Amino acid sequence: MTATTQTQTASSTPARHKDSMKSTWRTTDRSQWNFYQKMIDFIGAHPVALDQPVPKHAKTKKVPHLGQISQHIWILSYGFLPLVLHQAFVSLTGWNISKHAAFHFYMILFNAIIIREVHILRRLGHKYGFLDGDVHDRDGVPDHGAGKVVWSLYKTVGARIAMMVWFTYTPNEAPLDVMSDWKWWAKLYFQTGLYGIILDFWFYVYHRAMHDVPFLWKFHRTHHLTKHPNPLLTAYADEEQEFFDMVGIPFLTFATFWAMGMPLGFYDWWMCQQYIVYTEVWGHSGIRVHLSAPSTLSWLLNALNMELCVEDHDMHHRKGWRKSQNYGKQTRVWDRIFGTCGERVESYEGNVDYVNQAYMPIW
Repeated sequence: MTATTQTQTASSTPARHKDSMKSTWRTTDRSQWNFYQKMIDFIGAHPVALDQPVPKHAKTKKVPHLGQISQHIWILSYGFLPLVLHQAFVSLTGWNISKHAAFHFYMILFNAIIIREVHILRRLGHKYGFLDGDVHDRDGVPDHGAGKVVWSLYKTVGARIAMMVWFTYTPNEAPLDVMSDWKWWAKLYFQTGLYGIILDFWFYVYHRAMHDVPFLWKFHRTHHLTKHPNPLLTAYADEEQEFFDMVGIPFLTFATFWAMGMPLGFYDWWMCQQYIVYTEVWGHSGIRVHLSAPSTLSWLLNALNMELCVEDHDMHHRKGWRKSQNYGKQTRVWDRIFGTCGERVESYEGNVDYVNQAYMPIW
């Protein structure tokens, strides 16, 4: 059964052309591709390679565990690289960059980091396969949706960086000015863990309202047209949802930190965002590994059974429509508190392979 058929079954309204998740363009003549399809191909952001096999596993086969350490190494390596380059420019020239330059510099590198993550996830997908892969392949980029996919990346990243620069960037403060203080590192450890929990509270409220409040569902349904998402569909949504994902939820999180007397600076907010977007992209990959969202507070979340695994959001898409479960996208704190956690089918504790573990390659 295709995603389109499932959508028609779940909704009583007839399917519209823009609702189709049909993806055949990659097998057509390249001369017929549109600009956005060529762009996706140029940056190599395809979720799978058509000329490589994807392993398929029975749901009872153990799922390899992917631990926190390699994920932290990946996020910190790519996250700190722009700060190092920024500081190198300051040290070599004696000049810091303006707000306008900072916006373009960090937006370009943020996009590059996301694209690099997509490249690596494609490799992991071909190595470990996908959840529910014995039943259904991953959805591709829709034939009519390449433009929406490309613009969603630039709009989401651009809006978040613009907000960060506007509220927190000061040209008289270079990365080394804050990073040379050990207190900043101690604060960063706490902030990156707490940021995901606070952001997830606001996301949970908004996300669950989109499902439960009848007149709001129309703003969220496009994102649920995919039942087996891939990383490029992370921000595949209508404009109203894009606004909350791009600006609304991050701003409420920033304001909460400010109200708690822990205002975020530009460089710590940048690192918090690296953890958030890493998990957002992973959460739509459907890769068949037991991976919980990286966090400096993962030890606490695991102890309370509040950690978020890849399968949790995958099940939200696969089984959810108007009514769903697993509304969080960084943790299961609020799902656990409000009783909306769903059952895991493949990556439940008894089916996890802790011997033959997976890891997140740095390159």
